[in-house]
Amino acid sequence: MTQITISELPQTLQTLINQAKKTGEPLTIIENGIPLAIISPIKKKSLLQTLSTLEPLDEEFADVDAGILPLDEIEL
Repeated sequence: MTQITISELPQTLQTLINQAKKTGEPLTIIENGIPLAIISPIKKKSLLQTLSTLEPLDEEFADVDAGILPLDEIEL
């Protein structure tokens, strides 16, 4: 699939893409009443949706506090 940046597009097309992005609604481009293409914003997943798809970690982590004095025993 070919990719280009939005700045490489004509201003009119940039405006239409930004409109679709703002409203969240797709925009159908037609010629002689026949649909040719659809400009549709990509719906981003929320952080919680993304995290819910991750596999659980089945490993032990090192005890990073090992050998460190508790805060109440430190004298400054």
